[in-house]
Amino acid sequence: MEEKKSTENRFSEGSSTRNLPEKKFRAGAISATIWQNDGQRKDGSIASFNTISFERGYKDKEGNWKSTTSLRVADIPRAVVVLNKAYEYLVMKQGNNAHAA
Repeated sequence: MEEKKSTENRFSEGSSTRNLPEKKFRAGAISATIWQNDGQRKDGSIASFNTISFERGYKDKEGNWKSTTSLRVADIPRAVVVLNKAYEYLVMKQGNNAHAA
């Protein structure tokens, strides 16, 4: 299984901000990507939260790479692995942040 970690979560380019992946887990054509996002609470304060996107890569009839969130039955074991790794990463990160505070 391949693990990727970006060195920065976000960057600013002019007036627009683009969110970069925090971490990516891959097993074959299946991947789960962790994103860090900021949102505004009702009281106006900013809250950070993580989301996980999930996809399967494949080649179409012309040989071009595409992605989908649909799985075949044979994809499920690898999907479970990458989602468990993403969950483990987030739980460990949360635990480390609690001890650092």
